[in-house]
Amino acid sequence: MSGYFNKDLFGQRLLEIMKDNNDTTYSLAEYLHLSPSAISRYTTGDMAPKIPTVQAIAEKYGVRPSWLMGIAGESKYPEAKEVVKKIPILGTIAAGVPITAQEDIEGYEFVSENLDVDFCLRVKGDSMTGAYIFDGSIVFIRQQPDVETGEIAAVLVDGENATLKRVYKMNGAVILRAENPSYPDQIYTKKEMKEVRILGKAIRYISEVR
Repeated sequence: MSGYFNKDLFGQRLLEIMKDNNDTTYSLAEYLHLSPSAISRYTTGDMAPKIPTVQAIAEKYGVRPSWLMGIAGESKYPEAKEVVKKIPILGTIAAGVPITAQEDIEGYEFVSENLDVDFCLRVKGDSMTGAYIFDGSIVFIRQQPDVETGEIAAVLVDGENATLKRVYKMNGAVILRAENPSYPDQIYTKKEMKEVRILGKAIRYISEVR
């Protein structure tokens, strides 16, 4: 499931849970170490908080971050019997020109145990904006050695450069295609195939509002 931040709905829901918990703009600002004016702008939909702030608010009030963000179909409260698992964020992946792969754990995301993903990567660059994957987005990856043509995958190039692209297979070649016309296709012939290794398929993402 993909998610896109609805800042207007976030503001409405933030006001709702603040009222339910007898919280004020000032008390929430103090809890989050933010200014009261920032909280006010969140509630009016004039400004969207960053994902870590959303997570902190959700934890404080015991609601789902995805519900707060206005993602369709998400319930307000976690199910009592829901089992979650911790997924590591393994550094940054390029949505643009490939960058050196990193495997340092930057943090963790918590997802339903039923979601078949193995790790997350933080996106750097703007080559996948056509798929609503922006600079700073977190992409959830299921580790697998291959994907169907046209699917989005994390790909390792030359053994050390990681990139996020749509993968196409044509006439024995692999094409890594951006979702931004400013970026040309990266084409690897059959002889160059050993330079390309698929790390896994992109299953879902979290993007901040743009």
